[in-house]
Amino acid sequence: MLILASASQSRKKLLENSQIEFIQIASNFDETSIKEKNIFKLALELSFQKANSLSKNIQEISFPEKLNFGILKILGCDSIFEFKGEAYGKPSDKEEAFTRWKKMSGECGFLHTGHTLIIGNFDSSSNKFKITETIKNTVSSRVYFSELEDWEIKSYVDTDEPLYCAGGFALEGIGGKYIEKIEGCFSNVMGLSLPWLRKNLYKLEN
Repeated sequence: MLILASASQSRKKLLENSQIEFIQIASNFDETSIKEKNIFKLALELSFQKANSLSKNIQEISFPEKLNFGILKILGCDSIFEFKGEAYGKPSDKEEAFTRWKKMSGECGFLHTGHTLIIGNFDSSSNKFKITETIKNTVSSRVYFSELEDWEIKSYVDTDEPLYCAGGFALEGIGGKYIEKIEGCFSNVMGLSLPWLRKNLYKLEN
């Protein structure tokens, strides 16, 4: 059984569309406790901590009845957008979102998504989880933005979508029409590299 340790609707939709069976349980890890300055490493560390936090509290989770446990795989992900060496998380307000888009217009940056799979055996009778393997990697995709007029940026920011997305944009949402092209994994820009997940789930099953 795969557990998505995230409240992300984008990641949920990616897994559903790929017909990968999973259950979604948000991790309660405090992201502000990690002070890593390297953006690439930060994304990876946050993904690990999200998955690890859930693995430590697995006995407190109320699972659906008749769930076939077997090997339990906990997936943690975290996305950070890097623009000219600076980390762009979710904009704090519309003003910040507008300022960022002014800078990003006609430019490109990197969307880094840290991925962690914690694999283990869960005994439902004793509520104990034994970790057998941890797989970690950061996948990066280069994102190219269209050159936008101020009114277009304001119109997009006024939808509020940028305020809920790493980097201030959603490829699968309204912001998709402002992205010229992507180099690298497409789904990674939406928060989860499906090729990475498929490859590692396949390894576990064979």
